[in-house]
Amino acid sequence: MKMEVERGVQANIGSLSHSNEQIEPEAAVPTCHNGTVSEIPTIDLNDPDQERLTGAIAEASQEWGIFQVINHGIPSELINKLQGVGREFFELPQEEKEAYARPRDAKDIEGYGTRLQKEAEEKKSWVDHIFHRIWPPASRNYRFWPKNPPSYREVNEEYANCMRGVVDKLFRCLSLGLGVEGHALKEAVGGDELEYMLKINYYPPCPRPDLAPGLVPHTDLSSITILVPNDVPGLLAFKGDRSIDVNYIPNALIVTIGDQIEILSNGKYKAVLHKATTHKEKTRISWPVFLDPPADMVVGPLPQLVNGKNPPKYEAKKYKDYVHCKLDELNKKWLLF
Repeated sequence: MKMEVERGVQANIGSLSHSNEQIEPEAAVPTCHNGTVSEIPTIDLNDPDQERLTGAIAEASQEWGIFQVINHGIPSELINKLQGVGREFFELPQEEKEAYARPRDAKDIEGYGTRLQKEAEEKKSWVDHIFHRIWPPASRNYRFWPKNPPSYREVNEEYANCMRGVVDKLFRCLSLGLGVEGHALKEAVGGDELEYMLKINYYPPCPRPDLAPGLVPHTDLSSITILVPNDVPGLLAFKGDRSIDVNYIPNALIVTIGDQIEILSNGKYKAVLHKATTHKEKTRISWPVFLDPPADMVVGPLPQLVNGKNPPKYEAKKYKDYVHCKLDELNKKWLLF
């Protein structure tokens, strides 16, 4: 297999189907009818009415598995800087980007990779990417943090610090929405050891979008994913038998429920099936942060939610074992794609 294909498989560690029944992702993809349903929910994260905020986040997580948050407390100037340094990195010469490439024999996913290559059946994957952890500080491996542009490190560290408040508020509301203590979900995915894995996806203009998927339909392996988009559309979320274009709201954050929250909630909250597309004339970039449990953390339905009338729907597993299982499935899928 070509190096680019190998990197592409690793690039999807934050994604895949979520059921312990191991449902084939492609079998779960509904027929697309873009724009035929209402927009995904938009929630004011600074709502002073805690009960109303909790209800809005819980309802969106049950019914949609995806929502946007505004008034989240991360300065718009910082988001602009984050977008600027990320874009500058991907506009560097290829050899300079390759200096941060994920080693072939690495077991971790951090580093730069590309899938701007022709693949089987005349299909193409059309995305560059880079992964690196931004929180907690002890998890940072600056070997994979670009040195050019020079402000890249400072901006990403500041973004991680600001994001912590958003993360804590989301976990608290999601916990309260389940009727458990506000700290329950965050503790169940690692507490202060929860890892923030940043990925930047760079989709340059594509002459044949019909032959070049950005990312195939998937759910995220993480607990929650918090994404900053640019102003080029391309994120689709599936609801029932239809798909929804996620509209761009300046400075909003897109929040998606991942597999681990669905498991912990015993299916009350839903990991959203979604996909990325390419654009014929414009460059699309996104900055998702996957909130991952530590590798050895065992994740299963919260005991408070399980009883004789509501038995566990998911098997408790170490996060690393869950990832291994899903990546194995994803490898097989990419070979067929």
